[in-house]
Amino acid sequence: MKPAAFDYVRADSAEVAAALLQRYGEGARILAGGQSLMAVLNMRLAQPELLIDISRSVELAAISVEGHALRVGAAVTQAQLQAHPEVPPLLALAFPHISHFQIRNRGTVCGSIAHADPSAELPLCLVALQGTVHLRSTRGVRQLAAADFFTGLLSTARRADELVEAVSFPRPATGQSFGFAEHVRRHGDFALCAVAVVADAKGMRLAVGGLSDCPQAFELPVLADAALDDALNEIAWSLQVRDDPHTSAATRRHLLRRLARQAIQSARRQP
Repeated sequence: MKPAAFDYVRADSAEVAAALLQRYGEGARILAGGQSLMAVLNMRLAQPELLIDISRSVELAAISVEGHALRVGAAVTQAQLQAHPEVPPLLALAFPHISHFQIRNRGTVCGSIAHADPSAELPLCLVALQGTVHLRSTRGVRQLAAADFFTGLLSTARRADELVEAVSFPRPATGQSFGFAEHVRRHGDFALCAVAVVADAKGMRLAVGGLSDCPQAFELPVLADAALDDALNEIAWSLQVRDDPHTSAATRRHLLRRLARQAIQSARRQP
């Protein structure tokens, strides 16, 4: 299929994009990498009046260290962040699992966050790291914690007139270690289950993707053996996991228990 007709504007700054979003609201879509958006347009699941192309904005293509966080602009591609010397260690573990390098060369970090696919790796990592989403509109700017930004299946707290201007990933703290594991039918597919772990001497934060409508994070103390098995089993049953035509809820829960073990062990092996 082909997309419905739309107008096209190239925005070279966040201010221009925000002004256009204020004018068109739900009738506009942001085009950055287009790896998710173009498929949605081609299937006519969305029929916007206007596409606002920010992909050539120098302002929005910046990666900068701000305090204890790495700020990633809306036009930064996944490949650019993957190659950056300050890439967060958890993202370094997750990037090889994200689709294929051709997709990462075009797809943007913020585009994946804004799309909010519950099986995508970048939203999962943002939740695990307790990152921040920066939103801009003509009314000003606001920041949302990742846990508050994702509200459901392909659903976020972004308002119709707001641009996801950037996301911030906290830099690793002393003593932290990281683990990541996922299960896919074939490399490049969205995960049937994915787990990200941020651990330190006091405990760990375990984030789960692919089992519910948005990534979920759980705080755990230092556990081992049967106590860890019990905690993972409790997490598996606490999520609203549903059967689908390809995978049963029981299989996804089993994957969670197995993958969480792998990710935790990976984190614990780090110096």
